Amino acid sequence: MTWTRIHLTTGILERDGAILLVASRYPGRGEPLWNLPGGRQAGHETHVQALARELREETELEVSVGRLAYVAESFDPHTAMHFTNLAFHLEAQGEPRVPRDDAHAVSCAWVPRAELARFLIVDVVREPLLNYLNDPRQQYFGYDDAGITVRFFD
Repeated sequence: MTWTRIHLTTGILERDGAILLVASRYPGRGEPLWNLPGGRQAGHETHVQALARELREETELEVSVGRLAYVAESFDPHTAMHFTNLAFHLEAQGEPRVPRDDAHAVSCAWVPRAELARFLIVDVVREPLLNYLNDPRQQYFGYDDAGITVRFFD
């Protein structure tokens, strides 16, 4: 089997004990999925450049990308995709808001740490973040099966 590699980058932006999450729509899924803000690299971008662009597109925030928090990778055997996500710490001023014309991101919210598990229903998204927040020495998470198939708009 030939695997398609998808490079993702997400950001941890925390204020007053709450983490910024973004709800996004995907083809074939009825309900939006909550995740850390971020997305795929496009063209000739570093992870840091892609993350700054994605935050601008999803939340209209200009961010400063800080240190690498963790790496999480997973495989979707149904689509033969291998996902690698680099999560970074972020800093930003102002309040996030989803642009009206964004077909992908539909909402954003500051979620208290204690409520993150309720919003993040996908294991390969929830577990790395919660484990990292509980113990920042944990910086790598690998999953043989993503447990979910997500199709992209393009």
